[in-house]
Amino acid sequence: MWDYTDKVKEHFRNPRNVGLISDPDGVGEVGSLACGDALKLMFKLDDQGRIADVKFQTFGCASAIASSSALTELIKGMTLDEAEKVTNKDIAEYLGGLPEQKMHCSVMGREALEAAIKNYRTGETGTQELEGKVVCTCFGVTDQEIERIVRDNNLSSVEDVTNYSKAGGGCGGCREEIAEILSRVRGEPVEVEEPAPAPKSLTNIQRIKLIEETLEREIRPRLRQDGGDIELVDVEGNRVLVSFLKACAKCPVAPFTMKEIVEAPLRQFVSEDIVVEEVKP
Repeated sequence: MWDYTDKVKEHFRNPRNVGLISDPDGVGEVGSLACGDALKLMFKLDDQGRIADVKFQTFGCASAIASSSALTELIKGMTLDEAEKVTNKDIAEYLGGLPEQKMHCSVMGREALEAAIKNYRTGETGTQELEGKVVCTCFGVTDQEIERIVRDNNLSSVEDVTNYSKAGGGCGGCREEIAEILSRVRGEPVEVEEPAPAPKSLTNIQRIKLIEETLEREIRPRLRQDGGDIELVDVEGNRVLVSFLKACAKCPVAPFTMKEIVEAPLRQFVSEDIVVEEVKP
């Protein structure tokens, strides 16, 4: 389980500025559901050119939700020139720190902001285009993106690059090329470390117990705040079957609740391959 600060937990459980702006001045989208993280950020400017309103929608883990929430709080009231200077380090520091393995979530927030500002200034829409040669095909990370992340965060190892961008965290076939990029940017040789051994798989009993603990600790408190609740029906491999209760059973935003409030923390605290499905009571 990741060691989160109280502020990360607070922004995950009670994220600020979630939703859509009906007529935004700028919109930026980064990531993809296939890669496990996706973020849409939008803002509205006031008459003085400052960010008067900012909203986000995200699919991802607790760190992704908390980082997106923190970013929106940071840039409110800023001009675009000021907002452009916000770094992923600023986002992490605002939250009191992030686990190294989750720093890529703060990077995603910065990239979404850049894409939204670019959309405002140029009118270009759509998700952020990849610039440079794709190095990590598993997560769509380019050499230019890796170079920038290394410089911005003074990274020194392939593991650092994986933590900040996910590159190298899939099949691992790009780790040699990542080391070459690191060597070029840093001007010194960088060796490819042996990847950490895969964590020991959970038994079915351990998996169910961890799911129940996560439901009780991370999920039920948020649902109960709005008069709802949830019941674990069954666990079939990576499929977690649940039923929404009380207010949640009639909630019009149940699909969002399923992905963001239920599935995301279960993927975070139990297993990244979990798929949550609703069973009608």
